[in-house]
Amino acid sequence: MDVSRLAVLAWKHTVNAAAEEIYLRTGHDHTKPVAFYGFVNEHCNVKCRYCEFWRLKHYVKEMTIPQWQTALSSVKDFVGEFSISFSGGEPFIKPGFVDLLTWCNQNGISAGVTTNGSAMTAKNAAKVVAANPFNVNISVDAPYAALHDHLRGYDGLFDKLSNGIRYLLAERDRQGKKFPITIKPTVNAKNFRLLPELVEWAVGMGVSCISPQPVDRWTPETYDELWIEEADLPEFERVIERLIAMQEAGAPILTPPALMRLMADHFREKKAPEEARPCRVGLRNFFIRADGTVALCSFFPAVGSLLETSARDIWYGEKAQEIRRQTVACDRLCLMTCLSQKTLKDKVRMGVRLLRGQERNAVAQSA
Repeated sequence: MDVSRLAVLAWKHTVNAAAEEIYLRTGHDHTKPVAFYGFVNEHCNVKCRYCEFWRLKHYVKEMTIPQWQTALSSVKDFVGEFSISFSGGEPFIKPGFVDLLTWCNQNGISAGVTTNGSAMTAKNAAKVVAANPFNVNISVDAPYAALHDHLRGYDGLFDKLSNGIRYLLAERDRQGKKFPITIKPTVNAKNFRLLPELVEWAVGMGVSCISPQPVDRWTPETYDELWIEEADLPEFERVIERLIAMQEAGAPILTPPALMRLMADHFREKKAPEEARPCRVGLRNFFIRADGTVALCSFFPAVGSLLETSARDIWYGEKAQEIRRQTVACDRLCLMTCLSQKTLKDKVRMGVRLLRGQERNAVAQSA
């Protein structure tokens, strides 16, 4: 990631922020999506206790890599240069995924990826770095193997991802690239007390930053053992305040303080506060699912398919217009990283933190 990439994204978000206000005041829709997410597969080689993918009895028919290229070309025809965050499932077990990253880099699309780190071998790390990704996010739930591997349902995963981070850092240095590597913990009842220690672990590993997100309720375990209940929320709030103090002291925590403080209300299952409404997700987000269908929000139905319709026609189509009205009226408190509403000011600050994290890494590596 460099300043020019961030500048392009900042400009697009600024323009769309104005279009959002026009929509909310007048109903006239001049918005374009500015946040893109690509779920390249549902299959996963890890059995996270808070995930449903590995439990599915049936999987959608996934788009091929050429179909992904066609879909992304349709998006670029609509919005111009853009950035997309790929995930799964586990994207690196999809044949040809690294080739898709390379294709994005060659075609003016900034692509990032979120991975469980299990497939980040030295060979894959070299290919990923060569593709010059926008960022690489690695899911890490604890600063040591026993708890992390328990939560992820994969013995030996912590050691694999730790090695994968080292491979990425070494290759990034060797190839002279600057993209950030972010640790993404899923906050839950089992690990929240360890978050400050996880921040210290991330700093010790030499990554750019850490971005906590709260678990949501999808699976039996999220109801039975992973939800932070009321009795533990005062302690959880003290941990959050400690994280904010660490952030203010220079710790590379990417999540804005206001969003971290809202996590307790997330676990109390409160509605979104008035200052966070109306919801703007439907005015900015574009989720491309593994089968090519498109959603504006993970909690609402699909609005079209890129296998059948252009990105432009999907965005301004009747289904999208209806879902857009529904999301604006929604009062759900969404704090998963992909859905949390960040102000333009927060986004600028996050970009600055990413750049500072890269600078810190460069200094450390040259010392």
